[in-house]
Amino acid sequence: MIDVSLEELLKKTGSLYKLVNLASKRALQLNEGATAMVKSDEKMKYPAIALKEILEGKIDYKVKSGK
Repeated sequence: MIDVSLEELLKKTGSLYKLVNLASKRALQLNEGATAMVKSDEKMKYPAIALKEILEGKIDYKVKSGK
């Protein structure tokens, strides 16, 4: 388990909705075999790794403009 501050994560994404979407999509990618971009131990689960990647600024995202 990692010690992650929700406030710090929200600073990276701007909203809880974006944070949850970003973390879940990244966790799915990790589950499908993507390589983690941060150092983690074997006990860390994919959602925790995704949150750590977001916190360390390893994950970028684009907001699509709607029509």
